[in-house]
Amino acid sequence: MPITTIDPNTALIVVDLQSAATEMPTVHPFDAVLANAVKLADAFRAKQLPVVLVNVAGGAPGRTEHDFGASDLPDGWTDLLPELNRQPGDKTVTKYTWGAFHNTDLAEHLQELGVTQVVVCGLSTAIGVESTARQAHEHGFHVALPIDAMTDLDAAAHENSATLIFPRLGETGTTAEVLARIGA
Repeated sequence: MPITTIDPNTALIVVDLQSAATEMPTVHPFDAVLANAVKLADAFRAKQLPVVLVNVAGGAPGRTEHDFGASDLPDGWTDLLPELNRQPGDKTVTKYTWGAFHNTDLAEHLQELGVTQVVVCGLSTAIGVESTARQAHEHGFHVALPIDAMTDLDAAAHENSATLIFPRLGETGTTAEVLARIGA
């Protein structure tokens, strides 16, 4: 289903495109996903729409079979990829859980800017992107998800999010559709 509408006050949220991401065995070519995220960020900035760059610096404290804590992270892990071309007006959010809204000021920041919709992309589809999209939806934001600007480490997880979960949270489509809707 295509992305049909982008509100005039829409923000882009780019999730976890940081230094360690380039080494991960993603199911879609990482360079293409990054290129689409960069196109979106550049276009949003050109239209003076908010850009939020999110990195992850640890995991939630609950016990899991795949423990992930801040002490396990290599040096430079949280560094945003230089291709994103972080600008002074961009909002940077460091998260310690899967979603970018939990225990951060992201919702308040977006509300202060009058944002009514978010476009969410990045890594990984079924974890950081999906959790952020769910939280955005729960905060009352319209959600758009350009599937070609995200990837996962697991093909089945990506497909599940893209085809079963995301249509319940918002509209799915392509980077080109988002760019067309914002007039880029």
